[in-house]
Amino acid sequence: MNEKALHTLEYDKIIEKLVGYAVSPMAKERAAALRPSAAMSDIIIWQEETTEATTMVLKKGTPSFGGFREIRPQLKRASMAGILSIAELMSVGEFAYVCRKVKNYARKENKDEVYARLDEYFDLITPLDKLENEISRCILSETEVADDASAGLRSVRREIKASNERVKDHLNGVINSSAYRNMLQDFVITIRNDRYCVPVKAEYRSSFPGMIHDQSNTGSTLFMEPLSVIQLNNKIKELQAKEKEEIEKILIALSDMVTANAFAIEGNLELLTQLDFIFAKANLSLAMDGTQPLFNTKGYINIHKGRHPLLDPKKVVPTDIYLGKDFTTLMITGPNTGGKTVALKTLGLFTLMGQAGLHIPAFDNSQLAVFDNVFASIGDEQSIEQSLSTFSAHMTNIVKIMDEVTDDSLVLFDELGAGTDPTEGAALAVAIIQALLDRKIRTAVTTHYSELKVFALTTEGVENACCEFDVETLRPTYRLLIGIPGKSNAFAISKRLGLQEYILSAAKEFISRDEARFEDVITDLEISKKSVKFEQERAEEYRREAEELKKEVERQKEKTREQKEKILAKAREDAKQLYVQAKEEADRIIKEMNKQAKEANNRTKALEQRQKLNEKLSSMQQDFLKSKKVKPNHKAPENLKPGDRVYVISFDQNGEVLTAPDKNKEVMVQMGIMKMKVPMAELMLDDTPRPKEKQKRQQPTKAKFSKSQFISAEIDCRGQLVDEAIANIDKYIDDAYLSGLKQVVIIHGKGTGALRAGVQNYLKMNSHVKSYRPGTFGEGEAGVTVVELK
Repeated sequence: MNEKALHTLEYDKIIEKLVGYAVSPMAKERAAALRPSAAMSDIIIWQEETTEATTMVLKKGTPSFGGFREIRPQLKRASMAGILSIAELMSVGEFAYVCRKVKNYARKENKDEVYARLDEYFDLITPLDKLENEISRCILSETEVADDASAGLRSVRREIKASNERVKDHLNGVINSSAYRNMLQDFVITIRNDRYCVPVKAEYRSSFPGMIHDQSNTGSTLFMEPLSVIQLNNKIKELQAKEKEEIEKILIALSDMVTANAFAIEGNLELLTQLDFIFAKANLSLAMDGTQPLFNTKGYINIHKGRHPLLDPKKVVPTDIYLGKDFTTLMITGPNTGGKTVALKTLGLFTLMGQAGLHIPAFDNSQLAVFDNVFASIGDEQSIEQSLSTFSAHMTNIVKIMDEVTDDSLVLFDELGAGTDPTEGAALAVAIIQALLDRKIRTAVTTHYSELKVFALTTEGVENACCEFDVETLRPTYRLLIGIPGKSNAFAISKRLGLQEYILSAAKEFISRDEARFEDVITDLEISKKSVKFEQERAEEYRREAEELKKEVERQKEKTREQKEKILAKAREDAKQLYVQAKEEADRIIKEMNKQAKEANNRTKALEQRQKLNEKLSSMQQDFLKSKKVKPNHKAPENLKPGDRVYVISFDQNGEVLTAPDKNKEVMVQMGIMKMKVPMAELMLDDTPRPKEKQKRQQPTKAKFSKSQFISAEIDCRGQLVDEAIANIDKYIDDAYLSGLKQVVIIHGKGTGALRAGVQNYLKMNSHVKSYRPGTFGEGEAGVTVVELK
């Protein structure tokens, strides 16, 4: 890629931002060396990596690369059987810690979370937990090895500590001795040359027994080691030497571990460097609010709402730029400071960034083409040292571009042909553009020449564009309008700035009629373009509003459906609750009937009533469980009177009207054994014929016999909880009593006796029980209770 174009288009400033987001020195090196690629396969992979990393940052945050340092020299020394220092080993340990953190960062929260490009990097990271744990166990800081790093080091340091205490105790005795009190300059213990000393007055040099290690600046104080502690100090020196030997052994062992893991460390180093670099691109994308561009090899560029990444994001005006599909050359005209050069640089810089795998600050689905090179001649390049004028400098650059350009290049010219005679400059510019146009090379040019505007209007493959300018405020809008040429607006700007009218009138006399008419045509085109653009934006806004309204209607419909389902479910639940209450009331009534049923005939009738009631309630329960959906569209019956048969929608049951409608339009309805008030809106007339009543059985003794055929003389409750067993026994005794059984056996087992006690307590309270006793030998003894019924 052309290095001059990289600098001209300020690609190097983007790279500086990228380097700032990288953490490790290795990733910073990789970022600084990033250059655009002309290979589509590389570009696609790089872009997908950046996109996946951006997604991960948004979901999980940025992975922590803190502590990731340069450790390649340490690895090289370790591989050559060198001994790593404490600080070097600590760097390796921190690297192992970073490997673990980054590996854990990639853990999936759900199976649908897939990152096709980055998962491969994360999966290849080799855990170095054993090396990390051993280094962190042995090394406390960059200068300190832990006492527990080895048994030998722990023993030596314990001896050193004990020896230091003995020396201090002995020196304290010297300081506090009356024999030496007058000889001491101060009553403190100091260290000189790693040996314990006391400060002695210079005049007692020969009187104080000991060795001189140092003296004060004035010479009045001597730091002397008493003869009595020389042996102890020597012992400490020996222990310190032994301590260094033990530390060296530990460092050798740890260095050997590093060597053993060198292959895994080198692999992880490369993986983490690449991941650090990729996530730096992701963070740059998020900072710029960038998106992944779509790439093609057809030379088609279509940038939606592009923003130059080096301008203030709060002030930059998004612009649309397209090139290469219907035309290959874009001619941008307009006044100075109107944004022409910014548009040109945006086009070139986006191309370079995209081909380097970086996202661009533009809307989604912006398209870029893959070029083998980008050439740019932008800005005033005159050189005093080389005696080149502005025109000469431009032409020197243009000559080089025309020599190196290929059919797959992108060429950007700013103020082509400027700096010389306008007529000759315009002619030269047209010739250069024509040469590029003949080869269909994608070209963007900025100019002030009217001749180039006419050339663009009359030449196929060339399109005019202008940067919009508000004459009233004398401010550019920085919006690029493709399809019409721009005006220089020199007269309008001069008038607004206060230039005298007579000078403006004189200037206009020098412009030919054709040129003036051409400027008027440009004005009309610009006004029409603004109008069309405004209407397009309004149409787009209306379309978005219509889409939102459609979505809102769909949401309301869904909400209404859910509310309807909830209401029906609530109605069914309430009906079920009423059914349960009715069943409980029925059971209570039956028990009362059983108490009053003294004769066999009465018991038979009660049994028949209970069977009918159970059948009816079971039928109701099945109907409720079916959860039939109610059709709400029906007409409420009118003129209901007692005796009318109706269908109750909310209960899905037939019933009979007992009362006339009240003022609330509610009637009392009998549904089986239930009576309740029901709104008329919930009723439908039941026109089905009444079922014929079954004749009552005339042989109660046969009913009793039929019932008794299905009642066992015993019930087994073993393994049941007390409450569960009591409920079963209660129903069983009711059935046995109605069946005419006089004696039954309850099998509860021996166990802990809790179930037996619960059963017998219940039997005391049951009105059908005449007496009960434990079982005898052959009946089950304490495992059963024999019950005699009334």
